[in-house]
Amino acid sequence: MKKEKTMNKMGTMPINRLLLSTGIPMILSMVLQAVYNIVDSAFVSNIKGTGEAALNALTLAFPIQMLMIAIGIGTGVGTNVLVAKSLGQKDPEKASRTAGNALFLSIIIYLVFLIFGIFGVRIYITSQTSNPEILEMAVDYLRICSCASIGIAFFPIFEKLLQSTGRSILSTIAQIVGAVINIILDPILIYGLWSFPKLSVKGAAYATIIGQIASFLLAWLFHLKYNKEIKNGIQYLKPSARIIGQIYAIGLPAIIAQALMSVMTYGLNVILVKIDESVVTAYGLFYKIQQFILFAAFGLRDAITPIISFNHGMRCKLRIKDCIKCGMTYTLVIMIAGLLLLEVFARPFSSAFGLSGQTQELCISAMRIIAISFIFAGANVTFQGIFQSLDKGIESLILSACRQFIFVLPVAWGFSLIARHSFDDTWLVWTTFLIAEFITFLIGCIFMNNIKKKNIDLLEN
Repeated sequence: MKKEKTMNKMGTMPINRLLLSTGIPMILSMVLQAVYNIVDSAFVSNIKGTGEAALNALTLAFPIQMLMIAIGIGTGVGTNVLVAKSLGQKDPEKASRTAGNALFLSIIIYLVFLIFGIFGVRIYITSQTSNPEILEMAVDYLRICSCASIGIAFFPIFEKLLQSTGRSILSTIAQIVGAVINIILDPILIYGLWSFPKLSVKGAAYATIIGQIASFLLAWLFHLKYNKEIKNGIQYLKPSARIIGQIYAIGLPAIIAQALMSVMTYGLNVILVKIDESVVTAYGLFYKIQQFILFAAFGLRDAITPIISFNHGMRCKLRIKDCIKCGMTYTLVIMIAGLLLLEVFARPFSSAFGLSGQTQELCISAMRIIAISFIFAGANVTFQGIFQSLDKGIESLILSACRQFIFVLPVAWGFSLIARHSFDDTWLVWTTFLIAEFITFLIGCIFMNNIKKKNIDLLEN
């Protein structure tokens, strides 16, 4: 009896306590994921003589890195939900086959990244800049990150497998280890400390991929040692069209949602460079800083998703409703704290990156205007996790398309036309995000009301 209770804590532990115990490690894990993006930028921006150009190069490479993360995390989300639901339905065999198929998919994903790294990087970077210095640095950085992307392909799977069984603290430890290794190696490899060669932008790339691989290996070991509910073996790697279809029925909307972040950033790079290269650099830096806030919301969403999925499998209406209520409340608290943090410390944050006066002022303006949208962005992120956990991937995808594409790129392009003629009006571009998040929030409320009536309220208890 004691063992059964421990194995099924997502169906028995009080929701408030369960959400905090699983959510805090996941929030920390996601915030540390943002560390990978911001630490490289901090060290690279302070390279003597070429810091701002190097920071611009990382900004141009960033959409592809986001796309890699999108595919890995989306596959992991589908795996997470399906494994958690299978365990809730007391079907460990299906949970094990799902985990095996997810690992098979990770192998395919890595091979795709490798091919892109060899053949596609220069074509992609050339589409965003003609500055030869920035182009070469961006190609060097992205090629290394793509060809050695084994960590980013496999870690999300083991991270989500640990989370699906309620062991989020272990995935957080793996994430912390990778982040610490990345932070330690960045200055050593970028600046050439302790007799190491000075590798500049290439050093940042090597530090990143070494940290990612370390996180993957540790998460893999944790999975093998502690996830006893899930069986491991070569037989579970055999691909099943049915299971892969179920993974991506849940995960594909999540992949597209994450990929839209990549498309949005790429599109904004193309739009903003028409105003000035300094606007691209300012936005790229702000985007990485804001991830510390938004990724916290993503972490809480990732805690909500398996809890609701597990209890959806058990058809437990009251626990689902409690999780939604607590999740929304905690997310709002995080977003308000993030808003205040950026409003108060916008200048000190921007001062850490060796920017020119104009670029720094643009970055400060972006922080103070876009941060207002966090209130609605947090709710939208939570809605997406709720919808995914209730098998409403299409609704989740629609929200992503609205907040990261439909109401962003056209509006930003329109405001950029004004800014091209009057540089002082560049602040108008930043209001795009407030407009997009608010409209998406209204749509999300409509979806949530319909899902509550047609799906949640009809459950048994």
